[in-house]
Amino acid sequence: MTDRRTAMTGFAALHRAAAPLLLPNAWDHASAALFAAQGFPAIGTTSLGVAATAGLPDGTGATRDETVRLARRLGGGPFLLSVDVEGGFSEDPDEVAGLARELAAAGAVGINLEDGRADGSLAPVGLHAAKIAAVKDAVPELFVNARTDTYWLDGDRSATADRLDAYQRAGADGVFVPGLTDPAQIAAVLKGIDVPLNVLYSPAGPALAQLAELGVGRVSLGSLLYRAALGAALEALGEIGAGRPVRAGAPSYQRVAGLAEQF
Repeated sequence: MTDRRTAMTGFAALHRAAAPLLLPNAWDHASAALFAAQGFPAIGTTSLGVAATAGLPDGTGATRDETVRLARRLGGGPFLLSVDVEGGFSEDPDEVAGLARELAAAGAVGINLEDGRADGSLAPVGLHAAKIAAVKDAVPELFVNARTDTYWLDGDRSATADRLDAYQRAGADGVFVPGLTDPAQIAAVLKGIDVPLNVLYSPAGPALAQLAELGVGRVSLGSLLYRAALGAALEALGEIGAGRPVRAGAPSYQRVAGLAEQF
């Protein structure tokens, strides 16, 4: 129990360091092992990658079993694990709390809990706050990263501040606003919260150095690395089909050798 609490405390501390926590998101054992080998202290999971790997739709609550199974596989790894649980795979706060207990027992130190729904709407703010409160009551040390999709789904960005306020009052340890990329808007959001802010990395958005200057606590990569991996596979396939050599001996290929033996 002491080791688990120490790990959870350490994960929370990473969000308040001088530089934002850059969180790569894995979708299976091999990707997590690859990121761990690069020295990342914490790794998240990507619900899109987990769902796509299983042949299931993302964001619909269909991947609870796959998510728990992956957490059990990765929870003993040499890194701090945060798990993307979509909306908790249930509308019942008690069931979401039960999931949190399972994930903490598997070795997770944090979860990402979102208010976006598959139909493009947002969950009632009170319901999402109740889920957060239930999780914190069940596993107080678990880092709850409360995500709002106001910049992605309903277009009502003016509701962002109220939702974040409700979520942090419910006990959220951090808040996440994917789609938030404008420096002025990031600064405005930061003024209204007392917990670390997580943003989703965007190639068109601020660089890590600027995000650090703004005071962002965490930068997630979401499904970007999963999509980049598939893109690289397609590129290699195209090269082979065109009769051009694929650099199979390059360092980037060599680094993935032996991943099955890691943790």
